[in-house]
Amino acid sequence: MMAELGKHTFEVLLAYAGSLALLAALVSVSIAQARRGKQRLDEAEARQPAK
Repeated sequence: MMAELGKHTFEVLLAYAGSLALLAALVSVSIAQARRGKQRLDEAEARQPAK
């Protein structure tokens, strides 16, 4: 189910690939930051005296 892109096929597909790559990078960075944040929070909570 590929649309007819004519003479601009390469450019359009390249734009799609670039967009997907940027989206994947954004998701990866977001996940990595969330993991680091959770780890830092767990460490900070571990330093707190028990009540």
